[in-house]
Amino acid sequence: MPHRALTAAASRRLIGIAATTLLAGATLMAHSTASAQAYPSRPIKLIVPFPAGGGTDLIAREVANKVAVANGWSIVIDNKPGSGGNLGVDAAAKAPADGYTLVLGQTSNLAINPTLYAKLPYNPEKDLTPIVEVASAPLVLVVAADSPYKTLADVVAAAKATPESLNYASSGSGTVAHLATEMFQKTAAIKFTHVPYKGAAQGSTDLIGGQIQMYMSSVPTLIGYIKNGKMRAIAVTSPKRTADLPSVPTIAESDFKGFEPLLKSEWVS
Repeated sequence: MPHRALTAAASRRLIGIAATTLLAGATLMAHSTASAQAYPSRPIKLIVPFPAGGGTDLIAREVANKVAVANGWSIVIDNKPGSGGNLGVDAAAKAPADGYTLVLGQTSNLAINPTLYAKLPYNPEKDLTPIVEVASAPLVLVVAADSPYKTLADVVAAAKATPESLNYASSGSGTVAHLATEMFQKTAAIKFTHVPYKGAAQGSTDLIGGQIQMYMSSVPTLIGYIKNGKMRAIAVTSPKRTADLPSVPTIAESDFKGFEPLLKSEWVS
């Protein structure tokens, strides 16, 4: 499959907007000058490989809106969840190589999934062209506001007392949140029961309703629930406390040093 490419002129404009929104640089392929001057002549589709309402979706909509307003472009969000993000990324990989289909990939579907799936329908290195790193966020482990678990130590103690009795949700098997929680279980010598969802937003209702006991997801996904008192943040995965949740300790602070999984998202075409 061919690489997906934006035109040179569009690339420069996108990079300029990226800088104002604190995004990283880009690696892009170029078409001819004539086609560059015409781009874009129709709406650009941005595929989000997870359901609406999750962290990836929220980031995609915010950044797409800023880019669209600044450039006078039309960018349409297309949510294509499923298979840990594989379905949406595959749709972008198979789209025409004309610069009108982008996808907001992340660590899970661009770096992790190729090592987990024996037969992935796309090759991130060959079928996609990176454009810009959009975000890098720590994960946060939360429980419901009325949960008896106040600290990470409480969770570990309960899991050691009754292995596999605690359920935890993630946005899908093979995602950063899933692997991060599995890594933590191995580090702490405990065992939870994994409940995978199709996207980050869906687990929130079940956590608040008591169907699951814990949820690991990105800070942007869960911070609203934490701020409004529906969830209690137990720990974050960053090496230092995050400015968004300054009172929440890191997992490293809780005697599990060196624990630092991050969720990264980037536009690819």
